[in-house]
Amino acid sequence: MPDHPLAFFLTWVCYGTWLHGDERESVDKATNQFGEPRLPFNPAQKASRHKQLAHPPYSLGPRKRGVTFRTIQQVCEHRKWRLMELNVRTNHVHVVVSSAASADKTLADLKAWCTRRLREAGLLGKQEPAWAEEGSTIWLWTDEQVAEKRRYVRDEQGPDLLME
Repeated sequence: MPDHPLAFFLTWVCYGTWLHGDERESVDKATNQFGEPRLPFNPAQKASRHKQLAHPPYSLGPRKRGVTFRTIQQVCEHRKWRLMELNVRTNHVHVVVSSAASADKTLADLKAWCTRRLREAGLLGKQEPAWAEEGSTIWLWTDEQVAEKRRYVRDEQGPDLLME
């Protein structure tokens, strides 16, 4: 097996839009390993987490999606990363990318540049967070894994959303 995967499947969510206790289930540091059960639906926990938010939840309308989409394309082009698939939704982003950097660095760089560009466009306040902490980094070792994640990002996210 090679030392570096063919690509990464990266996912991150908007701040405050997917809290522990959510009906979609979630993971935390203790349950963020392959095969570990997710945290179950818990309305009380979700309500408690919502009260702890320092800012209102952030979501991506058409203009914010456009800025995010174009920024990811530009960063990948500048860094010479191969952007294989990209889908920017109202509350999360999926990217399949081949990068010489680590998965964590690739994810952090994309989130940081998107945050910067959203602020420059006046679509995010100076202290307001756009994204939840961290994100999901899945390593794709085979052509089949890459193809499956590309299909998922391209075909299984619902209808295309408008972007400006």
